[in-house]
Amino acid sequence: MPLMTPDFEYCFELRCEVEEPRQLGGPVPGEGLHFARVSGGTFDGPRLRGTILDSGGDWWNGRGLTVALDARYVIEAELADQSAAVEVVNRGIWRTDEATFDRMLAGETVDEEELYYRTAFQFRTEHPELRWLTESQFIGYARAEPGLVIIRVFRLV
Repeated sequence: MPLMTPDFEYCFELRCEVEEPRQLGGPVPGEGLHFARVSGGTFDGPRLRGTILDSGGDWWNGRGLTVALDARYVIEAELADQSAAVEVVNRGIWRTDEATFDRMLAGETVDEEELYYRTAFQFRTEHPELRWLTESQFIGYARAEPGLVIIRVFRLV
């Protein structure tokens, strides 16, 4: 059997407003379990647009220069004649090297190609116009900006 090459469709970009993280224990600052509330935002793209509700957060566990992410929040999609709520479950990995991390601490912008910040989505909704979200696998390429996590969302076709 020949190897199938994955193909992706760009759907939208999430611009999640996040509050400062709270450490939930652990002896070393920046390591261990943390929580950052998702307090709003927007999303827009060729397949969908709308608002990110003040509805959840991102739990993350740091170990050195690698972080495991587990976010859950609600978005409200704008449809032709109404809006519809969608639960978002988003898990991923953030990792970098010392040099890139030092640049980030100095306030430099680091883009998606310089930082491994990848996520996998599960969307849940009962709205018939948004069934396509529940019937495919989605991945994201993320980056951080002050007060924001920005994720470009792609559907695996």
